[in-house]
Amino acid sequence: MTDFVTIPQDEFIKEVTELVERAQKEGIILRILGALAIHIHSTHCDECIVLHKALDRLGGGKPMFTDLDLMAYSKQSKQVREFFEKKMGYKPDQYVNTIFGNRRNIFYHPQGHFHVDVFYDVLSFSHDVRFENGRLEKSIPTIPLEELVLEKLQIHQINRKDLVDLFVLFLAHDVSDKEEENKINGRYIAEILSDDWGFWYDATNNLKKVLEVLQNDPKVDRAQFEVVRERINKLLKIIDETPKTRAWEKRAKKGTSKPWYNEVEEVER
Repeated sequence: MTDFVTIPQDEFIKEVTELVERAQKEGIILRILGALAIHIHSTHCDECIVLHKALDRLGGGKPMFTDLDLMAYSKQSKQVREFFEKKMGYKPDQYVNTIFGNRRNIFYHPQGHFHVDVFYDVLSFSHDVRFENGRLEKSIPTIPLEELVLEKLQIHQINRKDLVDLFVLFLAHDVSDKEEENKINGRYIAEILSDDWGFWYDATNNLKKVLEVLQNDPKVDRAQFEVVRERINKLLKIIDETPKTRAWEKRAKKGTSKPWYNEVEEVER
C-alpha cells in the first residue's frame, strides 16, 4: 500500500469529487474530511491556496495528500462496502473492515493510486466529533465548515500542520453567530463545546495556538494575520458567551486534575 497519493493533485481532486457525487446519486452519503476538504473549501480564495503551499502544508516538493478520508453513516455501511468493492472496484482491507466493522473501513484504489479511510457517524480521537441530525447532508463534497473546524480543534497534541490548516480555513471563511452561506457558524460550534468541558478546553487553547504560532511567520502577510485574528477572536467570544450545561460546569470543577481527552490509538494498516 502506498503512503501517499501517486496521481497529480488536480486528477486526484477530480476523481474523489466524482466518487462522492456518484455515491450521492445512488443515495449513499460520503463526505470528504481533513486537509483535502480544507483545500476544496479554499479554492475560491487564491491567496489561501498560495499561503497553504507557502507554509509547507501542501506541496513544496512533497505529495500534497496522503490518502482520502471520508465520513459516512453506519446505517449505510453495507451499501458503502458494496459501492467501493462491487461498483468501483476498490479492494477492501479485510483485517480493518472485519475488526472495526461499522466504525471504520479501509479500501484500496483499483490501480493503487491511494487508499480510502471511511469513518462512520463519529470521528473519535482526542474528542468526539459526531455527525447527527443530517449534518452530512448540509454540504457536498465535504463535511460542513463547522465540523472541519471541530475536526482540527479536537486534537489534544495539535501540531503545526493542523494549526496551518485552521489558519487557512479562517482566512477563507468569516465567522457568524448564525447559519450563513459560506461562513463558519460559531454558534453551532459553541453549543457543541458548551456540553463538554474537555473538548472546550482543548478547542479554545488550540484556537489561541493558531495565533501564537503564526503571528511572526514571515510567510504570513500582516493583513492576513489580522483577518484571521479578528475571526478567531469572534469565535472565542461566541464560545465564551454561550451558556454552559450542568455537565460542563460539573466537569470544569475537576479541571486538568484528571484526564480530559481520549488517548488516540492508530490503526495498523
